[in-house]
Amino acid sequence: MSAPAGLQRDFPLARLTTLGTGGPARWFGQPGTLVALRVLLGWADGEGQQIAVVGLGSNLLVSDEGYDGLVLQLAGELAAIEIGESSATCGGGASLAAVVRRTRDAGLSGIEFGSAIPGTVGGAVRMNAGAYGGELRDVLAEATVVSAAGDRTGGPHELAMSYRYSNVAPGEVVARARLALIPAPVEQIRETVRSMQGRRSASQPRKARTFGSVFKNPAAGPGAGALIEGCGLKGHVVGGARISPVHANFIENVGDARSADVAALIRLARERVHGRWGLDLEHEVELLGAIALD
Repeated sequence: MSAPAGLQRDFPLARLTTLGTGGPARWFGQPGTLVALRVLLGWADGEGQQIAVVGLGSNLLVSDEGYDGLVLQLAGELAAIEIGESSATCGGGASLAAVVRRTRDAGLSGIEFGSAIPGTVGGAVRMNAGAYGGELRDVLAEATVVSAAGDRTGGPHELAMSYRYSNVAPGEVVARARLALIPAPVEQIRETVRSMQGRRSASQPRKARTFGSVFKNPAAGPGAGALIEGCGLKGHVVGGARISPVHANFIENVGDARSADVAALIRLARERVHGRWGLDLEHEVELLGAIALD
């Protein structure tokens, strides 16, 4: 079967990631409607192509060899935001920053924590993203998940959302989500957002090229950053990559880093933390392509 119109071959994925590393995708497409998304998913299934979705490229480490499959980036109505009286209906490709701005201006509260998450609504649902005490499952009313096998809808229970997890599987795409929010004074929401952004600026590397937090925090005790710092790894460099001197749970591209350099730092941090503290850190960054972290 010939490829649907609009697909690109050998698309350089590094330009889509905040870290700026990784090789090309065999196929790349930007569906703007549910119909277009279903067509692409059906074609990929018929061709035996793997599926991956890239949002803002902020929680993503792409293999230096690239990805031998179809990479999608949602656009058009699949990235739109509609504001209701006490809700926001968002395409999976909508940025959380834009959702926070729109809901703030409409006097709707509940998603302010999204100002500290540099990603899209779809990616945030998939991993139940959270910050400063809030998680997507706290505000998600219902999501539409699309695959070659069909569509399914559900809220946090149906998606089995827990800490940095949902049951959205490879080959499934979060196409739309409705967030249940609470009316509140605009200035109150604005101040909450300012406070969260200020805390983020003070504790995280804001201007460096990173993909966000590397590891999930353990259920109890110090966070992953404190554990890595306790191993003396702040500022440690491999190739063009560095464990951030600002926050040890971030890795920065400080030169012409390769994903292999980043993977080496992830393995080193995991090994040192296990050796010193007896804890096994679990990465929360999404991997695309063949990357060995064990």
